Amino acid sequence: MNEEIKEPTNEILSGKNPVLEALRSGREMNKVWIAEGVKKAGIAELLQLAKEAGLIVQFVPKNKIDQLTDGATHQGIAASVAAYKYAELDDLFESAASRNEDPFFLILDELEDPHNLGSILRTADATGVHGVIIPRRRAVGLTAIVAKTSTGAIEHIPVVRVGNLAQTVEDLKKRGVWIAGTDAKGSADYRRMDAKLPLAIIIGSEGKGMSRLLKDKCDFLYNMPMVGKVTSLNASVAAAILMYEVLRNRLPVNGN
Repeated sequence: MNEEIKEPTNEILSGKNPVLEALRSGREMNKVWIAEGVKKAGIAELLQLAKEAGLIVQFVPKNKIDQLTDGATHQGIAASVAAYKYAELDDLFESAASRNEDPFFLILDELEDPHNLGSILRTADATGVHGVIIPRRRAVGLTAIVAKTSTGAIEHIPVVRVGNLAQTVEDLKKRGVWIAGTDAKGSADYRRMDAKLPLAIIIGSEGKGMSRLLKDKCDFLYNMPMVGKVTSLNASVAAAILMYEVLRNRLPVNGN
């Protein structure tokens, strides 16, 4: 008899900004640890928010924080938080509607590096992305490392985890969203992107890129011109370029 594998209910979050953003967003949290010697003046807001939330704040030796965070950088601050909750697809559309904007989503095709996911979430928050869609299998999920790398953006960008990306793409199309991906050959320059459409951009995995199945479902394929010796970009860098191209098209410059 196979036992159901349950996801952890608590995680250790480390670092001033990730913990502060978790507090600001009202994330469920159990306890905060602060290393002895950390200046209270620099964490005044964090302490105030923790007090308002009725959290236990414990000042401990630095090596205690080292143990809790398994050697990760922490700036003398750690917290026990509830596991991240994933959003539903409807939440992404509601986010766009609440801002009176056309949908702008990212679809991550089997991204495995938590640092890449964290960086993408950070840029997604900066560029107005309404949500990120990831597969349930063979991909990194929302972890403490992702939270740390995102510097708190994980608290503000809804992430949907789905069982079948191809089916989700079909669902998005039925709801009026156009699908764009990247392809080095036989595609248009990304600077010609019609970014004002309701849009979802697919970002391929670090090693294999975008799958053939998803590529065939794209309405548009774009390439990013490269004049140097290397032939590919890091997934989070490629994603950032495309996200800012959408923002460039959608956000007026100096009100024009």
